[in-house]
Amino acid sequence: MSEHPFAPEERCRALSVAMTRWKSETGTEGERDFGPKLAATLSEWPYFRAHPENLKLVPSHDGTMNVVALVRGQPGHRRTLAFAGHYDTVPVANYRDLASLATEPDLLLDALLADLGSRALGPQEEKALADFESGDFIPGRGLLDMKCGLAAGLAVLEHFTARSDLAGNLLFMATPDEERNSRGMRSMRDALPGLAREWDLEIVGGINLDSTSDQGDGAEGRAIYRGTIGKLLPFAYVIGQPSHASYPFEGVSAHLIAAEILRRIEANPALCDTGDGEVSPPPICLEGKDFRGGYDVTTPDAVWLGFNWLFHSWSQDRLLARFNGIVTEAVEWATATLAGHAEAYAALSGTGRAEIEPGFVMSFAELKARAFAAGGPAAEERFAARAQEVAALGNPLETSRLLTAHLIAEARLTGPAVVTGIAGLHYPPTRLDSTSPPTDAFEAAIEAARQEMEERHRVGIRYRNIFTGISDMSFFGHRPPEAAIEAVAGNTADPAMVDRPPAEALVFPVVNIGPWGREYHQRLERAHARYAFRDLPIFLQRIVLQLLMAQ
Repeated sequence: MSEHPFAPEERCRALSVAMTRWKSETGTEGERDFGPKLAATLSEWPYFRAHPENLKLVPSHDGTMNVVALVRGQPGHRRTLAFAGHYDTVPVANYRDLASLATEPDLLLDALLADLGSRALGPQEEKALADFESGDFIPGRGLLDMKCGLAAGLAVLEHFTARSDLAGNLLFMATPDEERNSRGMRSMRDALPGLAREWDLEIVGGINLDSTSDQGDGAEGRAIYRGTIGKLLPFAYVIGQPSHASYPFEGVSAHLIAAEILRRIEANPALCDTGDGEVSPPPICLEGKDFRGGYDVTTPDAVWLGFNWLFHSWSQDRLLARFNGIVTEAVEWATATLAGHAEAYAALSGTGRAEIEPGFVMSFAELKARAFAAGGPAAEERFAARAQEVAALGNPLETSRLLTAHLIAEARLTGPAVVTGIAGLHYPPTRLDSTSPPTDAFEAAIEAARQEMEERHRVGIRYRNIFTGISDMSFFGHRPPEAAIEAVAGNTADPAMVDRPPAEALVFPVVNIGPWGREYHQRLERAHARYAFRDLPIFLQRIVLQLLMAQ
Protein backbone atom coordinates (compact mmCIF):
# COMPACT_ATOMS: atom_id res chain seq x y z
CA MET A 1 0.00 0.00 0.00
CA SER A 2 1.71 3.20 -1.17
CA GLU A 3 2.20 5.97 1.39
CA HIS A 4 0.97 9.52 0.95
CA PRO A 5 1.54 11.81 3.95
CA PHE A 6 -1.65 12.58 5.84
CA ALA A 7 -1.39 14.93 8.80
CA PRO A 8 -4.98 16.15 9.17
CA GLU A 9 -4.94 17.83 12.60
CA GLU A 10 -4.51 21.45 11.55
CA ARG A 11 -6.83 21.19 8.55
CA CYS A 12 -9.51 19.29 10.44
CA ARG A 13 -9.49 21.79 13.28
CA ALA A 14 -9.76 24.71 10.86
CA LEU A 15 -12.71 23.11 9.05
CA SER A 16 -14.43 22.31 12.36
CA VAL A 17 -14.09 25.83 13.71
CA ALA A 18 -15.15 27.41 10.41
CA MET A 19 -18.31 25.30 10.19
CA THR A 20 -19.11 25.85 13.86
CA ARG A 21 -19.09 29.58 13.19
CA TRP A 22 -21.78 29.06 10.55
CA LYS A 23 -24.80 29.04 12.83
CA SER A 24 -27.25 26.35 11.79
CA GLU A 25 -29.86 25.76 14.47
CA THR A 26 -32.61 23.43 13.27
CA GLY A 27 -35.45 25.30 11.61
CA THR A 28 -33.62 28.62 11.26
CA GLU A 29 -32.29 30.71 8.40
CA GLY A 30 -28.82 29.53 9.39
CA GLU A 31 -29.78 25.95 8.65
CA ARG A 32 -31.11 27.02 5.25
CA ASP A 33 -27.89 28.94 4.50
CA PHE A 34 -25.47 26.23 5.60
CA GLY A 35 -25.78 23.87 2.61
CA PRO A 36 -25.12 26.50 -0.09
CA LYS A 37 -22.32 27.98 2.05
CA LEU A 38 -20.59 24.60 2.37
CA ALA A 39 -21.08 23.86 -1.33
CA ALA A 40 -19.55 27.24 -2.21
CA THR A 41 -16.54 26.45 -0.03
CA LEU A 42 -16.04 23.04 -1.63
CA SER A 43 -16.42 24.54 -5.11
CA GLU A 44 -13.17 26.44 -4.46
CA TRP A 45 -11.20 23.24 -3.99
CA PRO A 46 -9.06 22.55 -7.07
CA TYR A 47 -10.70 19.15 -7.57
CA PHE A 48 -14.23 20.57 -7.75
CA ARG A 49 -13.13 23.48 -9.91
CA ALA A 50 -11.96 20.81 -12.36
CA HIS A 51 -15.00 18.55 -11.76
CA PRO A 52 -17.97 20.77 -10.88
CA GLU A 53 -20.34 18.00 -12.00
CA ASN A 54 -19.27 16.03 -8.89
CA LEU A 55 -20.66 18.61 -6.45
CA LYS A 56 -24.41 18.93 -5.97
CA LEU A 57 -27.05 20.51 -3.77
CA VAL A 58 -30.02 18.17 -3.29
CA PRO A 59 -33.22 19.82 -1.96
CA SER A 60 -34.51 18.61 1.38
CA HIS A 61 -37.34 20.61 3.01
CA ASP A 62 -38.31 24.21 3.73
CA GLY A 63 -35.50 25.55 1.57
CA THR A 64 -32.75 23.45 3.17
CA MET A 65 -30.22 21.57 1.07
CA ASN A 66 -28.20 18.38 1.26
CA VAL A 67 -24.60 18.78 0.10
CA VAL A 68 -23.24 15.87 -1.96
CA ALA A 69 -19.62 15.67 -3.08
CA LEU A 70 -18.05 12.85 -5.09
CA VAL A 71 -14.33 12.21 -5.42
CA ARG A 72 -13.56 9.59 -8.05
CA GLY A 73 -10.67 7.17 -7.99
CA GLN A 74 -9.24 5.41 -11.00
CA PRO A 75 -11.50 5.28 -14.08
CA GLY A 76 -13.84 2.33 -14.47
CA HIS A 77 -14.38 1.60 -10.78
CA ARG A 78 -17.91 1.76 -9.36
CA ARG A 79 -17.31 0.69 -5.74
CA THR A 80 -17.96 3.63 -3.45
CA LEU A 81 -17.66 4.37 0.25
CA ALA A 82 -20.10 6.98 1.58
CA PHE A 83 -19.56 9.37 4.48
CA ALA A 84 -22.59 11.11 5.99
CA GLY A 85 -23.29 13.59 8.75
CA HIS A 86 -25.76 16.28 9.72
CA TYR A 87 -25.05 19.98 10.03
CA ASP A 88 -28.04 21.26 11.99
CA THR A 89 -27.61 21.99 15.68
CA VAL A 90 -29.70 22.49 18.79
CA PRO A 91 -30.25 26.09 19.98
CA VAL A 92 -27.68 28.18 21.86
CA ALA A 93 -30.10 29.47 24.53
CA ASN A 94 -28.64 27.32 27.31
CA TYR A 95 -25.34 29.22 27.04
CA ARG A 96 -27.25 32.08 28.69
CA ASP A 97 -24.93 35.10 29.00
CA LEU A 98 -22.38 33.45 26.70
CA ALA A 99 -24.87 32.70 23.89
CA SER A 100 -23.22 35.26 21.59
CA LEU A 101 -19.96 33.26 21.86
CA ALA A 102 -21.51 29.79 21.54
CA THR A 103 -20.33 29.31 17.95
CA GLU A 104 -16.87 30.88 18.49
CA PRO A 105 -14.90 27.99 20.01
CA ASP A 106 -11.72 29.86 20.93
CA LEU A 107 -13.48 32.86 22.43
CA LEU A 108 -15.97 30.60 24.18
CA LEU A 109 -13.13 28.58 25.72
CA ASP A 110 -11.62 31.70 27.27
CA ALA A 111 -15.03 32.85 28.52
CA LEU A 112 -15.86 29.46 30.05
CA LEU A 113 -12.46 29.27 31.75
CA ALA A 114 -13.06 32.72 33.24
CA ASP A 115 -16.60 31.83 34.33
CA LEU A 116 -15.78 28.43 35.82
CA GLY A 117 -12.70 29.79 37.56
CA SER A 118 -14.59 32.57 39.31
CA ARG A 119 -17.17 30.73 41.42
CA ALA A 120 -18.00 27.63 43.40
CA LEU A 121 -18.64 24.66 41.13
CA GLY A 122 -20.62 21.45 41.18
CA PRO A 123 -18.99 18.13 40.22
CA GLN A 124 -19.86 18.35 36.52
CA GLU A 125 -18.55 21.90 36.27
CA GLU A 126 -15.35 20.94 38.10
CA LYS A 127 -14.80 18.18 35.56
CA ALA A 128 -15.42 20.59 32.69
CA LEU A 129 -12.96 23.11 34.12
CA ALA A 130 -10.29 20.41 34.41
CA ASP A 131 -11.00 19.32 30.83
CA PHE A 132 -10.68 22.86 29.49
CA GLU A 133 -7.53 23.59 31.53
CA SER A 134 -5.92 20.42 30.17
CA GLY A 135 -6.14 21.72 26.61
CA ASP A 136 -7.57 18.39 25.51
CA PHE A 137 -11.12 19.62 24.93
CA ILE A 138 -12.68 22.38 22.84
CA PRO A 139 -16.21 23.80 23.38
CA GLY A 140 -18.82 25.18 20.98
CA ARG A 141 -22.43 24.66 20.04
CA GLY A 142 -22.49 22.06 17.30
CA LEU A 143 -18.75 21.42 17.34
CA LEU A 144 -19.07 17.98 18.93
CA ASP A 145 -22.55 17.36 17.54
CA MET A 146 -21.61 17.37 14.85
CA LYS A 147 -19.34 19.55 12.81
CA CYS A 148 -16.01 18.03 13.77
CA GLY A 149 -17.37 14.72 12.43
CA LEU A 150 -18.17 16.46 9.15
CA ALA A 151 -14.71 18.04 9.19
CA ALA A 152 -13.06 14.64 9.59
CA GLY A 153 -14.93 13.34 6.56
CA LEU A 154 -14.05 16.46 4.54
CA ALA A 155 -10.37 16.24 5.49
CA VAL A 156 -10.27 12.67 4.20
CA LEU A 157 -12.19 13.64 1.07
CA GLU A 158 -9.76 16.47 0.36
CA HIS A 159 -6.78 14.18 0.91
CA PHE A 160 -7.99 11.80 -1.78
CA THR A 161 -8.61 14.57 -4.30
CA ALA A 162 -4.82 14.66 -4.68
CA ARG A 163 -4.37 10.89 -5.11
CA SER A 164 -4.90 8.63 -8.09
CA ASP A 165 -4.46 5.19 -6.53
CA LEU A 166 -7.99 4.35 -5.41
CA ALA A 167 -9.90 1.56 -7.10
CA GLY A 168 -13.16 3.18 -6.10
CA ASN A 169 -14.78 6.43 -5.08
CA LEU A 170 -15.64 8.53 -2.03
CA LEU A 171 -19.06 10.11 -1.56
CA PHE A 172 -19.61 12.78 1.10
CA MET A 173 -23.09 13.88 2.24
CA ALA A 174 -23.99 16.66 4.69
CA THR A 175 -27.66 16.82 5.65
CA PRO A 176 -30.04 19.06 7.68
CA ASP A 177 -32.74 18.32 10.26
CA GLU A 178 -31.26 15.37 12.18
CA GLU A 179 -32.14 17.04 15.47
CA ARG A 180 -35.84 17.10 14.59
CA ASN A 181 -37.15 14.56 12.06
CA SER A 182 -34.17 13.47 9.94
CA ARG A 183 -35.82 14.99 6.89
CA GLY A 184 -32.40 15.73 5.42
CA MET A 185 -31.17 12.14 5.52
CA ARG A 186 -34.55 10.83 4.43
CA SER A 187 -34.58 13.13 1.39
CA MET A 188 -30.99 12.11 0.69
CA ARG A 189 -31.96 8.43 0.91
CA ASP A 190 -34.74 9.05 -1.60
CA ALA A 191 -32.41 10.89 -4.00
CA LEU A 192 -29.47 8.49 -3.70
CA PRO A 193 -30.67 5.83 -6.18
CA GLY A 194 -30.90 8.46 -8.93
CA LEU A 195 -27.47 9.88 -8.08
CA ALA A 196 -25.97 6.40 -8.06
CA ARG A 197 -27.36 5.80 -11.54
CA GLU A 198 -26.24 9.20 -12.80
CA TRP A 199 -22.72 8.75 -11.45
CA ASP A 200 -22.60 4.96 -12.02
CA LEU A 201 -21.79 4.14 -8.40
CA GLU A 202 -22.12 0.98 -6.33
CA ILE A 203 -22.16 2.01 -2.68
CA VAL A 204 -20.52 -0.82 -0.74
CA GLY A 205 -20.48 0.79 2.69
CA GLY A 206 -21.44 3.86 4.66
CA ILE A 207 -19.93 5.61 7.66
CA ASN A 208 -22.14 7.89 9.72
CA LEU A 209 -20.00 10.49 11.46
CA ASP A 210 -22.13 11.21 14.53
CA SER A 211 -20.60 11.91 17.93
CA THR A 212 -20.82 9.95 21.15
CA SER A 213 -20.40 10.73 24.83
CA ASP A 214 -17.78 9.40 27.23
CA GLN A 215 -17.34 10.62 30.79
CA GLY A 216 -14.10 8.67 31.14
CA ASP A 217 -10.80 8.56 29.28
CA GLY A 218 -12.28 8.00 25.83
CA ALA A 219 -12.12 4.20 25.81
CA GLU A 220 -15.90 4.07 25.33
CA GLY A 221 -16.07 7.03 22.96
CA ARG A 222 -13.44 5.77 20.51
CA ALA A 223 -15.88 3.39 18.95
CA ILE A 224 -17.20 1.64 15.88
CA TYR A 225 -20.93 1.20 16.22
CA ARG A 226 -22.30 -1.78 14.31
CA GLY A 227 -25.89 -0.58 14.54
CA THR A 228 -28.25 1.97 16.00
CA ILE A 229 -31.15 1.84 18.39
CA GLY A 230 -34.70 2.22 17.11
CA LYS A 231 -37.57 4.28 18.48
CA LEU A 232 -41.33 4.27 18.45
CA LEU A 233 -43.66 6.72 20.21
CA PRO A 234 -46.72 4.59 21.01
CA PHE A 235 -49.73 6.41 22.41
CA ALA A 236 -52.87 5.52 24.29
CA TYR A 237 -55.88 7.81 23.88
CA VAL A 238 -58.14 6.77 26.75
CA ILE A 239 -61.86 7.48 26.37
CA GLY A 240 -63.79 7.27 29.60
CA GLN A 241 -67.41 7.72 30.54
CA PRO A 242 -67.68 11.04 32.41
CA SER A 243 -69.67 11.18 35.63
CA HIS A 244 -70.48 13.73 38.33
CA ALA A 245 -68.03 13.45 41.21
CA SER A 246 -70.90 12.54 43.56
CA TYR A 247 -71.87 9.57 41.36
CA PRO A 248 -68.55 7.95 40.37
CA PHE A 249 -70.10 4.64 39.34
CA GLU A 250 -72.35 6.19 36.72
CA GLY A 251 -69.29 6.40 34.47
CA VAL A 252 -65.86 4.90 33.95
CA SER A 253 -62.79 6.87 34.98
CA ALA A 254 -60.43 7.60 32.11
CA HIS A 255 -57.79 8.40 34.72
CA LEU A 256 -58.08 4.96 36.32
CA ILE A 257 -57.49 3.25 32.97
CA ALA A 258 -54.65 5.62 32.11
CA ALA A 259 -53.06 5.15 35.53
CA GLU A 260 -53.04 1.38 35.11
CA ILE A 261 -51.51 1.65 31.63
CA LEU A 262 -48.83 3.94 33.06
CA ARG A 263 -48.18 1.67 36.04
CA ARG A 264 -47.61 -1.34 33.81
CA ILE A 265 -45.30 0.44 31.35
CA GLU A 266 -43.42 3.27 33.04
CA ALA A 267 -39.68 2.44 33.29
CA ASN A 268 -40.53 -1.27 33.52
CA PRO A 269 -37.31 -3.27 32.95
CA ALA A 270 -39.38 -6.28 31.97
CA LEU A 271 -40.20 -4.33 28.78
CA CYS A 272 -36.57 -3.77 27.78
CA ASP A 273 -35.37 -5.23 24.50
CA THR A 274 -32.62 -7.62 25.61
CA GLY A 275 -31.85 -9.26 22.27
CA ASP A 276 -28.32 -9.98 21.04
CA GLY A 277 -26.85 -9.51 24.50
CA GLU A 278 -27.74 -5.79 24.57
CA VAL A 279 -30.23 -4.01 26.82
CA SER A 280 -32.24 -1.05 25.53
CA PRO A 281 -33.67 1.41 28.06
CA PRO A 282 -37.22 0.72 29.29
CA PRO A 283 -40.17 2.69 27.91
CA ILE A 284 -40.96 6.01 29.54
CA CYS A 285 -43.96 8.34 29.41
CA LEU A 286 -43.25 11.63 27.65
CA GLU A 287 -46.69 13.13 28.06
CA GLY A 288 -49.78 12.43 30.14
CA LYS A 289 -52.74 14.79 30.33
CA ASP A 290 -56.44 15.32 30.24
CA PHE A 291 -57.80 18.25 28.27
CA ARG A 292 -59.54 20.43 30.79
CA GLY A 293 -58.93 24.15 30.88
CA GLY A 294 -60.33 24.74 34.35
CA TYR A 295 -62.18 23.36 37.35
CA ASP A 296 -65.04 20.97 36.65
CA VAL A 297 -66.87 18.64 39.03
CA THR A 298 -67.40 16.19 36.18
CA THR A 299 -64.70 13.58 35.60
CA PRO A 300 -62.59 13.97 32.42
CA ASP A 301 -63.91 12.31 29.31
CA ALA A 302 -60.44 11.47 27.95
CA VAL A 303 -56.78 11.12 28.93
CA TRP A 304 -53.78 11.05 26.62
CA LEU A 305 -50.54 9.11 27.19
CA GLY A 306 -47.53 9.29 24.88
CA PHE A 307 -44.55 6.97 25.41
CA ASN A 308 -40.98 6.73 24.19
CA TRP A 309 -39.96 3.11 23.56
CA LEU A 310 -36.44 2.27 22.40
CA PHE A 311 -35.55 -1.10 20.92
CA HIS A 312 -32.78 -2.72 18.90
CA SER A 313 -33.63 -6.32 18.00
CA TRP A 314 -37.42 -6.53 18.00
CA SER A 315 -39.56 -6.05 14.95
CA GLN A 316 -41.87 -3.07 14.90
CA ASP A 317 -44.83 -5.46 14.77
CA ARG A 318 -43.66 -7.17 17.95
CA LEU A 319 -43.35 -3.91 19.87
CA LEU A 320 -46.78 -2.69 18.77
CA ALA A 321 -48.35 -6.04 19.63
CA ARG A 322 -46.77 -5.94 23.07
CA PHE A 323 -47.97 -2.40 23.70
CA ASN A 324 -51.51 -3.26 22.61
CA GLY A 325 -51.46 -6.35 24.83
CA ILE A 326 -50.45 -4.31 27.87
CA VAL A 327 -53.12 -1.71 27.17
CA THR A 328 -55.78 -4.42 26.77
CA GLU A 329 -54.80 -5.98 30.10
CA ALA A 330 -54.89 -2.55 31.75
CA VAL A 331 -58.38 -1.81 30.44
CA GLU A 332 -59.64 -5.19 31.63
CA TRP A 333 -58.10 -4.71 35.08
CA ALA A 334 -59.37 -1.13 35.46
CA THR A 335 -62.98 -1.87 34.49
CA ALA A 336 -63.03 -5.03 36.61
CA THR A 337 -61.59 -3.12 39.57
CA LEU A 338 -64.16 -0.35 39.16
CA ALA A 339 -66.93 -2.96 38.96
CA GLY A 340 -65.67 -4.45 42.23
CA HIS A 341 -65.63 -1.04 43.85
CA ALA A 342 -69.18 -0.43 42.62
CA GLU A 343 -70.36 -3.69 44.13
CA ALA A 344 -68.66 -2.96 47.46
CA TYR A 345 -70.12 0.57 47.54
CA ALA A 346 -73.59 -0.77 46.82
CA ALA A 347 -73.30 -3.16 49.75
CA LEU A 348 -71.95 -0.42 52.00
CA SER A 349 -74.55 2.19 51.09
CA GLY A 350 -77.53 -0.03 50.53
CA THR A 351 -78.06 1.34 47.05
CA GLY A 352 -78.42 -0.52 43.79
CA ARG A 353 -75.24 -1.80 42.17
CA ALA A 354 -74.16 0.13 39.05
CA GLU A 355 -73.26 -1.83 35.95
CA ILE A 356 -69.75 -1.03 34.70
CA GLU A 357 -69.28 -1.47 30.98
CA PRO A 358 -66.25 -3.46 29.86
CA GLY A 359 -63.83 -1.46 27.77
CA PHE A 360 -62.15 -2.30 24.50
CA VAL A 361 -58.98 -1.38 22.61
CA MET A 362 -58.91 -0.16 19.02
CA SER A 363 -55.86 0.59 16.87
CA PHE A 364 -55.53 3.92 15.11
CA ALA A 365 -55.78 2.09 11.78
CA GLU A 366 -59.10 0.60 12.87
CA LEU A 367 -60.32 3.99 14.09
CA LYS A 368 -59.49 5.65 10.80
CA ALA A 369 -61.26 2.91 8.84
CA ARG A 370 -64.35 3.25 11.05
CA ALA A 371 -64.39 7.06 10.73
CA PHE A 372 -64.00 6.98 6.96
CA ALA A 373 -66.61 4.27 6.61
CA ALA A 374 -69.04 6.40 8.60
CA GLY A 375 -68.31 9.68 6.85
CA GLY A 376 -67.23 8.58 3.37
CA PRO A 377 -64.98 10.67 1.13
CA ALA A 378 -66.02 13.85 2.95
CA ALA A 379 -64.57 12.44 6.18
CA GLU A 380 -61.29 11.74 4.42
CA GLU A 381 -61.22 15.31 3.13
CA ARG A 382 -61.95 16.70 6.60
CA PHE A 383 -59.14 14.64 8.09
CA ALA A 384 -56.68 15.83 5.45
CA ALA A 385 -57.70 19.43 6.11
CA ARG A 386 -57.30 18.97 9.86
CA ALA A 387 -53.85 17.46 9.34
CA GLN A 388 -52.87 20.56 7.37
CA GLU A 389 -54.22 22.82 10.12
CA VAL A 390 -52.18 21.21 12.90
CA ALA A 391 -48.97 20.76 10.89
CA ALA A 392 -47.62 24.15 11.94
CA LEU A 393 -47.67 23.14 15.62
CA GLY A 394 -44.41 21.24 15.16
CA ASN A 395 -45.05 18.89 18.09
CA PRO A 396 -45.81 15.32 16.95
CA LEU A 397 -47.39 14.40 20.29
CA GLU A 398 -49.80 17.30 20.06
CA THR A 399 -50.65 16.84 16.39
CA SER A 400 -51.20 13.11 16.93
CA ARG A 401 -53.51 13.77 19.88
CA LEU A 402 -55.56 16.34 17.96
CA LEU A 403 -55.89 14.14 14.88
CA THR A 404 -56.90 11.13 16.96
CA ALA A 405 -59.53 13.25 18.74
CA HIS A 406 -60.80 14.40 15.35
CA LEU A 407 -61.31 10.81 14.16
CA ILE A 408 -62.90 9.77 17.46
CA ALA A 409 -65.51 12.46 16.90
CA GLU A 410 -65.95 11.46 13.24
CA ALA A 411 -66.43 7.81 14.23
CA ARG A 412 -68.71 8.75 17.17
CA LEU A 413 -66.64 6.44 19.35
CA THR A 414 -67.70 6.24 22.98
CA GLY A 415 -65.96 4.78 25.98
CA PRO A 416 -64.75 3.07 27.89
CA ALA A 417 -62.18 2.50 25.16
CA VAL A 418 -58.55 3.11 24.30
CA VAL A 419 -57.19 4.00 20.88
CA THR A 420 -53.55 3.02 20.42
CA GLY A 421 -51.20 4.22 17.73
CA ILE A 422 -47.89 5.91 16.97
CA ALA A 423 -47.33 9.58 17.77
CA GLY A 424 -44.17 10.42 15.88
CA LEU A 425 -41.57 9.43 13.34
CA HIS A 426 -40.47 5.81 13.54
CA TYR A 427 -36.70 5.38 13.74
CA PRO A 428 -35.91 1.80 12.66
CA PRO A 429 -33.07 -0.02 14.43
CA THR A 430 -30.20 -1.09 12.21
CA ARG A 431 -27.27 -3.47 12.52
CA LEU A 432 -24.66 -4.98 10.27
CA ASP A 433 -25.79 -8.09 8.46
CA SER A 434 -22.70 -10.21 7.94
CA THR A 435 -24.40 -12.65 5.59
CA SER A 436 -23.52 -10.81 2.36
CA PRO A 437 -20.06 -10.50 0.76
CA PRO A 438 -20.16 -6.67 0.53
CA THR A 439 -20.62 -6.55 4.31
CA ASP A 440 -17.73 -8.96 4.82
CA ALA A 441 -15.39 -6.75 2.79
CA PHE A 442 -16.53 -3.62 4.58
CA GLU A 443 -16.08 -5.16 8.02
CA ALA A 444 -12.69 -6.58 7.06
CA ALA A 445 -11.52 -3.13 5.96
CA ILE A 446 -12.67 -1.57 9.24
CA GLU A 447 -10.98 -4.27 11.30
CA ALA A 448 -7.68 -3.98 9.40
CA ALA A 449 -7.75 -0.20 9.90
CA ARG A 450 -8.63 -0.59 13.58
CA GLN A 451 -5.67 -2.91 14.14
CA GLU A 452 -3.42 -0.49 12.29
CA MET A 453 -4.54 2.35 14.57
CA GLU A 454 -3.62 0.28 17.61
CA GLU A 455 -0.27 -0.93 16.29
CA ARG A 456 1.02 2.15 14.47
CA HIS A 457 -0.69 5.01 16.29
CA ARG A 458 -1.30 3.50 19.74
CA VAL A 459 -4.97 4.46 19.59
CA GLY A 460 -7.39 1.84 20.86
CA ILE A 461 -10.77 1.76 19.12
CA ARG A 462 -13.43 -0.69 20.26
CA TYR A 463 -16.55 -2.19 18.74
CA ARG A 464 -19.94 -1.41 20.22
CA ASN A 465 -23.12 -3.01 18.93
CA ILE A 466 -25.68 -0.25 19.43
CA PHE A 467 -25.44 3.51 19.00
CA THR A 468 -27.87 4.54 21.71
CA GLY A 469 -28.64 8.06 20.47
CA ILE A 470 -31.40 8.43 17.90
CA SER A 471 -29.64 9.29 14.66
CA ASP A 472 -29.71 9.41 10.88
CA MET A 473 -28.29 5.87 10.85
CA SER A 474 -31.90 4.66 10.91
CA PHE A 475 -32.32 5.93 7.34
CA PHE A 476 -28.79 5.60 5.93
CA GLY A 477 -28.36 2.51 3.75
CA HIS A 478 -31.39 0.88 5.38
CA ARG A 479 -34.92 0.01 4.31
CA PRO A 480 -37.21 -1.86 6.75
CA PRO A 481 -39.29 -4.81 5.50
CA GLU A 482 -42.44 -3.76 3.67
CA ALA A 483 -44.70 -5.31 6.31
CA ALA A 484 -43.03 -3.21 9.03
CA ILE A 485 -43.34 -0.05 6.94
CA GLU A 486 -47.06 -0.63 6.41
CA ALA A 487 -47.78 -1.60 10.03
CA VAL A 488 -46.15 1.57 11.27
CA ALA A 489 -47.61 3.82 8.57
CA GLY A 490 -51.15 2.58 9.09
CA ASN A 491 -51.03 3.32 12.81
CA THR A 492 -49.21 6.66 12.72
CA ALA A 493 -51.70 9.39 13.56
CA ASP A 494 -49.98 12.33 11.87
CA PRO A 495 -49.47 11.81 8.12
CA ALA A 496 -46.44 14.13 8.27
CA MET A 497 -44.74 11.57 10.53
CA VAL A 498 -45.16 8.68 8.09
CA ASP A 499 -41.94 7.60 6.40
CA ARG A 500 -42.25 5.53 3.25
CA PRO A 501 -38.84 4.75 1.73
CA PRO A 502 -38.94 4.26 -2.03
CA ALA A 503 -38.85 0.67 -3.20
CA GLU A 504 -35.55 1.38 -4.93
CA ALA A 505 -33.87 2.78 -1.77
CA LEU A 506 -30.27 1.59 -1.64
CA VAL A 507 -29.33 -0.92 1.04
CA PHE A 508 -25.72 -1.24 2.14
CA PRO A 509 -23.81 -1.85 5.39
CA VAL A 510 -23.42 1.18 7.66
CA VAL A 511 -21.49 1.85 10.87
CA ASN A 512 -21.07 4.95 13.00
CA ILE A 513 -17.56 6.24 13.59
CA GLY A 514 -17.36 9.75 14.95
CA PRO A 515 -15.79 12.06 17.52
CA TRP A 516 -16.29 11.76 21.24
CA GLY A 517 -16.75 14.29 23.96
CA ARG A 518 -18.94 15.22 26.87
CA GLU A 519 -22.29 16.91 27.61
CA TYR A 520 -23.45 17.45 24.05
CA HIS A 521 -26.44 19.75 23.67
CA GLN A 522 -25.45 21.32 27.00
CA ARG A 523 -23.65 24.56 27.92
CA LEU A 524 -20.40 22.70 28.56
CA GLU A 525 -20.55 20.61 25.36
CA ARG A 526 -16.98 19.82 24.38
CA ALA A 527 -15.10 17.60 21.96
CA HIS A 528 -11.91 15.71 22.64
CA ALA A 529 -9.64 17.60 20.28
CA ARG A 530 -6.88 15.12 19.51
CA TYR A 531 -9.26 12.32 18.63
CA ALA A 532 -11.59 14.55 16.62
CA PHE A 533 -8.89 16.38 14.68
CA ARG A 534 -6.15 13.77 14.35
CA ASP A 535 -7.04 10.18 15.24
CA LEU A 536 -10.55 10.07 13.72
CA PRO A 537 -9.61 11.35 10.25
CA ILE A 538 -6.55 9.08 10.18
CA PHE A 539 -8.77 6.11 11.05
CA LEU A 540 -11.24 7.03 8.31
CA GLN A 541 -8.41 7.40 5.82
CA ARG A 542 -7.05 3.95 6.68
CA ILE A 543 -10.53 2.42 6.21
CA VAL A 544 -10.73 4.00 2.75
CA LEU A 545 -7.35 2.57 1.84
CA GLN A 546 -8.19 -0.90 3.13
CA LEU A 547 -11.51 -0.97 1.24
CA LEU A 548 -10.69 0.83 -1.99
CA MET A 549 -6.93 0.78 -2.47
CA ALA A 550 -5.83 -0.45 -5.89
CA GLN A 551 -4.05 -3.77 -5.50
